[in-house]
Amino acid sequence: MFDLFSEFKGRRLYYTINLVAGLAIFFFGYDQGMMSGVNTSPDYVRVMKLGYSTYEGPSEGYVATITEPTREGGIVSIYYMGTLIGALMGGILGDRIGRIKTMLVGSLWVLVGATLQCSAQNIAWMLCARVINGIGTGYLNAIVPVWSAEVASHTSRGAFIASEFTLNILGVVVAYWLEFGLGFVGDGSTQVRWRFPIAFQILPVLAFMLLVPSMPESPRWLLKMGREEEARSILARLRSEDGNLENARVAAEFEEIQVAVQLEKEHAAGNTYLAMFFGLHDTDLHVARRVQLSVWLQIIQEWVGIAAITVYASTIFSQAGYSSRKAQWLSGLNDITYMLSTLLAVVTIDRLGRRVGLWWGAVVQGTSLFLAGGFSRLLKDNPAKSAQYGGAAAFFVFTYTATFGATWLTIPWVYPTETFPLYVRAKGNAWGVVGWSIGNGWLTLLNPVMFSAIHENTLHIFGAVNFLAIPIVSAFYPETANRTLEEMDRLFMSKSPFVWDEEAYFRKWKEGLIEDREKTPPVQQSDMDDVKIDDQHREKA
Repeated sequence: MFDLFSEFKGRRLYYTINLVAGLAIFFFGYDQGMMSGVNTSPDYVRVMKLGYSTYEGPSEGYVATITEPTREGGIVSIYYMGTLIGALMGGILGDRIGRIKTMLVGSLWVLVGATLQCSAQNIAWMLCARVINGIGTGYLNAIVPVWSAEVASHTSRGAFIASEFTLNILGVVVAYWLEFGLGFVGDGSTQVRWRFPIAFQILPVLAFMLLVPSMPESPRWLLKMGREEEARSILARLRSEDGNLENARVAAEFEEIQVAVQLEKEHAAGNTYLAMFFGLHDTDLHVARRVQLSVWLQIIQEWVGIAAITVYASTIFSQAGYSSRKAQWLSGLNDITYMLSTLLAVVTIDRLGRRVGLWWGAVVQGTSLFLAGGFSRLLKDNPAKSAQYGGAAAFFVFTYTATFGATWLTIPWVYPTETFPLYVRAKGNAWGVVGWSIGNGWLTLLNPVMFSAIHENTLHIFGAVNFLAIPIVSAFYPETANRTLEEMDRLFMSKSPFVWDEEAYFRKWKEGLIEDREKTPPVQQSDMDDVKIDDQHREKA
């Protein structure tokens, strides 16, 4: 480990980790948003044989027309096959060799994939490069949020990760406006319009690779591996401004992690992916239940409509009656709204909790999609009122995006990092990325076909999914906000998968009514009082 940040302690170290992790999340957002502009580049469309382009005059330049939407969607979606593979690989390495080394391995995959993408000469070349790049992204998606969750305090864990996703959407914004600006180079048909944006993603990854070896390893992973002194030292640097090993907060949290490690040794069973998914040799920890919750929450995240809005926003605005150039401007402004809305998530995700965020987000998103689709239909039927109906459709697209950024963007990424036992936490979060990859890959392949076949009714389908998500969250997803990672084992030890039974079991454990409480007692109340006082000082600061 380098000594670049060895003197950093307390808030200074805490925020530095947040920014370094944010570089990887920035890359992730940039990489996703990048393909929206690449797909509209005339030279890219020609090289990949996706359609043709026409010259629309000095103000518009060359405009690409896609005649092979399935092929276009395939190039985008195969990336998510790579993220699925990379997440599973990263989950194994993350639990085996640690979070820091695994993030470096993932970054190397990204560099190779990005280099191959920006030099692609045909569709086969691009497909292979997309898979390689996706593998690297899968590594980072599986491990970076886990690392963030394990170094964050339980009272600010959600905000810690949510703030990184502000940088994620900043990546989307940078990708969009960079590609928009390159559209004015020459007549808009140059290679640089798509090759440079692909190459640009190498910069944040290189910066991440330079800084991450200087970052502290997860103290929880170190403790799991039996490296107690290293774990205690890093925990002291994270939780106190002077690195004091005798700090009450440090001692209380260290003891709680030790108790959880011992509990998991007694109850843990098979830790392979198949054993986790199917519940083979499952024990009181109910790891298979947690896998299903993580996978389906990420799948639902994509089916609530963001894949359509983010990648095909300009198409939606065009259908709302705006010119090509104005639709591009609106898409860029929509991305900026998206980024700013994530700041609301930073403020509310720990205060209101995960469940409330998912509830109100689904209601507003579903309503917005139904109204956006309805006004788009009215626009087609009443072209004379294009200003009114087109403006209304655009407004509800903005409303949807802002709500998603404040709720469903961050919570499905935070949830899997919190719910798994330490001994399989990286593999558990990898299952969440698998769900995200399935949802994204499926929809990026289907979206062009759906918009081509059923037009604005596509938005109605996604709107319905939002309302279906509400009872699912209510019944099966217990609250994780303001609970320590070690308390999650107790929350999920209920034999019933329903939230009300899990909460009842957890309350009984807290009240001392569960038999094995005496074997694995929570931290002493005096220690917890010190922790609360320390937390209050941190919040004021």
